[in-house]
Amino acid sequence: MSAALFDLAFPLVAPFWALMILAPGWRWTDRIAASPLIALPALAVYTALVAGHLPELWATMSSPDLGALREFAGSAWGASAIWAQVLAWDLLIGAWVYREGRRAGAHPLLMGPLLLLTIVLSPFGFALFLVVRAVCDARDRSPSVVTDR
Repeated sequence: MSAALFDLAFPLVAPFWALMILAPGWRWTDRIAASPLIALPALAVYTALVAGHLPELWATMSSPDLGALREFAGSAWGASAIWAQVLAWDLLIGAWVYREGRRAGAHPLLMGPLLLLTIVLSPFGFALFLVVRAVCDARDRSPSVVTDR
């Protein structure tokens, strides 16, 4: 069952990523990406994976220990649960990046690759987006120079 849920997790979040990358200007994309409910499908997979293992999960997470976490992640259900949780949180980060990129006026041809990077390596995609956002915001704040000559 863990393998099936693992295989199901990404296809459940992929449509949301596809909307943000391939249809960034569509009004429904904005509405969908604004909802934290987009993470629910991946969190449902997570819940199904951990439901029968709550005592083990609690013991591992309430008293963090590298050995216990390695054992947890080494199990099929544990690795699948971590995957589903990562997908859910990365999607929430990606949706925020998408919305902030739209607000800051970042071009969709720039945002698409940034969102792809966020899917694959979210800390790097997120960090790079923070730089892009700072540049966009600085550009918007810079005073226009008008001369009368």
